[in-house]
Amino acid sequence: MKYDFTSILDRKGKDAIAVDNIGPTGWGPDGPKEGFDAIPMWVADMNFPALPAIQQAMVERISHPTFGYFMPRQEYYDAIINWQARRNGVEGLLPEHIGYENGVLGGVVTALNVLCSRGDKVLIHKPTYVGFTGSLKNNGYDIVHSDLVLDENGVWRMDFADMEKKIVENKIHAAILCSPHNPTGRVWERWEVEQAMELYRKHDVMVISDEIWSDIIRPGHKHIPTQSVSEDAKMRTVAMYAPSKTFSLAGLVGSYHIIYNKALRDRHDKEASLSHYNSMNVLSMYALIGAFSEEGHVWTDELNEVIAGNVDFACDFIEKNLPGVTFCKPQGTYMLFIDCKDWLEAHGKTIEQILKAGWDVGVAWQDGRGFHGMTHLRLNLALPLTRVQEAFERMKQYVFVD
Repeated sequence: MKYDFTSILDRKGKDAIAVDNIGPTGWGPDGPKEGFDAIPMWVADMNFPALPAIQQAMVERISHPTFGYFMPRQEYYDAIINWQARRNGVEGLLPEHIGYENGVLGGVVTALNVLCSRGDKVLIHKPTYVGFTGSLKNNGYDIVHSDLVLDENGVWRMDFADMEKKIVENKIHAAILCSPHNPTGRVWERWEVEQAMELYRKHDVMVISDEIWSDIIRPGHKHIPTQSVSEDAKMRTVAMYAPSKTFSLAGLVGSYHIIYNKALRDRHDKEASLSHYNSMNVLSMYALIGAFSEEGHVWTDELNEVIAGNVDFACDFIEKNLPGVTFCKPQGTYMLFIDCKDWLEAHGKTIEQILKAGWDVGVAWQDGRGFHGMTHLRLNLALPLTRVQEAFERMKQYVFVD
């Protein structure tokens, strides 16, 4: 490989929530016991060195000693248009369709403020990304869940009958589609997106499509942009993207939306402007330009190979060594959502006990209950393979034991 996905980075003292916010004063539980280092598998950012082109683009800009007010460069729009065309087959995307967002969740709330009244009900699939839950509740929207269901092959699927029932019963006119889905890692097939969007058309439901994970896909699967499946879908959807998951740029802040419907776009941009704070950072702009370069395509392809290998290892290890732990093998994202229900029942344990047992030995994983997986854990696999292997060996030796 051309790029480094094997070095173990020391992120301590470098402002990383995943390692510096562990303990009683941080976001995570108490840190590991003496003799164990923390393997960061909870926060959804990556533990790989950044693409060099990103740093190079920022360093070049920093070399000029002014950082005043600015407007987005044409290269910023060109980078997004070319990236979407090459990776997702998007045609006809113009700069006017692209708008800046400080973050995807802020963009989701902005769109809901345009589409809904406070107190309105919004349809979301369950399991549910914890960020949706918090941001919607904090902004006065009621969540109506439609459960994803496991089919005969153990693949998470939308329940279209349940979705329609919930839409009609609750008079719903706004829905959030997570594509690829977090936390399950489902990459929706075209027919699934088409059927969902036809259902939304039938009942005049506007759609906010979170596609932040769209670049991180397993071999044999393909991301289908929600706006691409029909002309109606194109006009009723606000699509949210960011380079932050693909290139681990969350600390730089900067996402973007694609809205083809001019009336909707104008209203969204007006709503986003009301805080006088939804403004691009000049270094974030250059980071995106560097990320969406030719080097970025090569790096992303290599990243997907590495993540696929890590996913294969983790799933094989669970099947061979952790009876009673089940999973649906993720088709996208670098997160793994495991269900401990059978193991917990067989051993008379609780999810709190298994969660703590992992943290005690440095397996810094995430409680799945925030995602409405009551016996689940969520694990970040975007680490060097040696770290993933060490984490699973600790699970076998110290956590999932009789």
